[in-house]
Amino acid sequence: MNLKVLFLGKCQYEKALTLQCDILRKRQEGEIGDVLIMVEHPPVITLGRHAEQSNVIVSEEFLNNQGISLYKTNRGGDVTYHGYGQAVGYPIINLRDRKMGIKKFVTGIEDTFIDLLKNEFNIEAQRDGKHTGVWVGDEKIVAIGLAVKQRVTMHGFAFNINTNLDHFKLIVPCGIVDKGVTSLKKITGNVVDFDSMNKLTIDYFCKNLGYDNYDVTVVEQ
Repeated sequence: MNLKVLFLGKCQYEKALTLQCDILRKRQEGEIGDVLIMVEHPPVITLGRHAEQSNVIVSEEFLNNQGISLYKTNRGGDVTYHGYGQAVGYPIINLRDRKMGIKKFVTGIEDTFIDLLKNEFNIEAQRDGKHTGVWVGDEKIVAIGLAVKQRVTMHGFAFNINTNLDHFKLIVPCGIVDKGVTSLKKITGNVVDFDSMNKLTIDYFCKNLGYDNYDVTVVEQ
């Protein structure tokens, strides 16, 4: 089974969301196969369907002054941050065609990064029994927030590579007060090549979600 990968590069959240919705509709109607969008967003804080506004701990005016957008979206989860140095993936996948439930799908995404971190960096990452995502100790390195529309997924994951972790101090990430956030840069002490991490992410995603191969299209912004 083949996966179509779209590389958006640096792209505003709203623009990427519009593209997601268009691809979601085409996937629901069977016009196209499964798609994974890979993107790097300018700084933005997004609130999921069940987000508490109080988990954004600074004013919208302060965020605007810092060049950080605020956006309400229809994904699951609470509040999260996207920014430069973070690999964001939006899998638009028909779970019925894959004969896969949402729990197995989320597990596949978590395994993608647990395997990648172990095999490529010898970093021991794991799940948390209460919270989705991938963790190194008590610090989250991959956030996951999904929506499923007519058995097709949208939204997805955010992998902290060289992300500015100070921006997470402006929120209560995912509404979790007793855990932190980390990145590959923080763990390794080095800036990590972003392009190579995008490729590794796709490779491990395909392996863990059962795709035989993929082809990449670069979308010019």
